[in-house]
Amino acid sequence: MTSPMERTSTVPGALPGTRPTEGQLALAQAIADGCTRTQQAIATVPAAVYTDPAHWQRERDRLFSRLPQVLCPSALLPEPNMAVPHDATGKPLLITRDGEGKAHVFLNVCRHRGTRLIEGSEVQCSKRMTCPYHAWTFATDGRLLALPRPDTFPGLDKADYGLVELESCETGGLIWYAPQGGADFSDVITLGADFDAFAMRDLHLFRRKTHEVASNWKLIMDAFLESYHVARLHAATIGPFFKDGVSSGDQIGPHQRSLVCRAEELDGVDFTDMAKLRRIGTFAYQLFPATVLVISPDYINIMTLWPQAHNRTLVEDFMLIPEEPKSDKARDHWERSWKLLDGGVFAGEDFRAAALGQQGLETGAVPHLTLGTLESGIRRLHEIIAEQMAL
Repeated sequence: MTSPMERTSTVPGALPGTRPTEGQLALAQAIADGCTRTQQAIATVPAAVYTDPAHWQRERDRLFSRLPQVLCPSALLPEPNMAVPHDATGKPLLITRDGEGKAHVFLNVCRHRGTRLIEGSEVQCSKRMTCPYHAWTFATDGRLLALPRPDTFPGLDKADYGLVELESCETGGLIWYAPQGGADFSDVITLGADFDAFAMRDLHLFRRKTHEVASNWKLIMDAFLESYHVARLHAATIGPFFKDGVSSGDQIGPHQRSLVCRAEELDGVDFTDMAKLRRIGTFAYQLFPATVLVISPDYINIMTLWPQAHNRTLVEDFMLIPEEPKSDKARDHWERSWKLLDGGVFAGEDFRAAALGQQGLETGAVPHLTLGTLESGIRRLHEIIAEQMAL
């Protein structure tokens, strides 16, 4: 199994080294210089921000109904003329890649009578999308192409009946969307350079799975914002690979970026070679409000979180690998890695811990969460939430 901090890469299709961005290099240098990511004192967070339905409603209105968010990796739609429904935001969305290769995000709603255009959740490969009710047909760029009996709609201009498109941005191998118009994608574009350093837009989607977690969305995010739990919660899986790990971190706008390394292995490592850096350290990105990227030596996990209630969250996990497996041996290798991370570490440990935490906090026994000096990322998340909700 390939662990997130395994030293060497011998798997088929392993990516060659690319140069990290200046920001990524700065994180590595900070660790080498002993400037690790810690806070200097204990902090607290009110338990109510995890358990109060009214607080969650305000988060939904001020964060999830307003800010740009990651929908999926570009690899979900690798070729022109593909489309996939997405329902987890609370509105029926349709992500497409048109005939020219451009990504779009539409409402998954026929412009005739409002019928859902594409059912299910699987990727469709077709130049045309036809409404199941009256067979109005649309292109993957949203244009209305045809309708039966056009003579019964005198004066109808097809150009006025294209699918309703939402603002979106594809950069660095991720497709983002904005629920409202006038979104600022400048930080998203800056982050795209980091993900290009991982060659993410060229990766292959090996697996995707949606988990339903009985937890507030922030309890899930918390697990990827601190290293205090790793050697304990993950003792039977990836914990041994993170022994004596030290971390550094910073922000790009409201988004947090971190690197955890084994300090004793930094000597002599060429930080400018991304492949070498990834063998001794793990980058993680917490893309605000609720997306997590975990950068392992040879693959990347992307988790998009979609709060459904104050105590229920859908998490879609995508695993990207260098190339489509070309042999049973290669496929076997990636299956083991997928089971280790998605089923073992994430579902069996991180998501389980979040659900157990929700159960405990709902009792009221703990009025506030206490954060130690290794949990500064969690404190910063709550500060960013407060800042963004005040805008």
